[in-house]
Amino acid sequence: MIVAGFGFRSDATTASLQAALDLAQIAGRPVTHLATIEDKAAPLAELARRLALPLIAVAPEHIVGLATPTQSLASQAARGTGSVAEACALAAAGPGARLLAPRSISHDRMATCALAEGAST
Repeated sequence: MIVAGFGFRSDATTASLQAALDLAQIAGRPVTHLATIEDKAAPLAELARRLALPLIAVAPEHIVGLATPTQSLASQAARGTGSVAEACALAAAGPGARLLAPRSISHDRMATCALAEGAST
């Protein structure tokens, strides 16, 4: 399982989300699921439909205090973790998951994406 976790601003477009995913993808490692925080799942649903991938809505309490390599003060203040994208990818991929790389940021800076691999992969 390779999960693409997303963090994004409320006015991010599907194009911004796709751009962040494109920057995060690693050759030969196909993404199998998309994930974001529960209250932002609806905007990500369009991309999930386009890519025919399942969308995992992560409960906010599952990312609070989750250690991430990236440390955004805004993410820390709003969500209790350094990177929503990295934390959502890790939480959705399950226990023992590992990040494949730090988050990528869309060129318009509206969306971030990080990939995590589940321990059973």
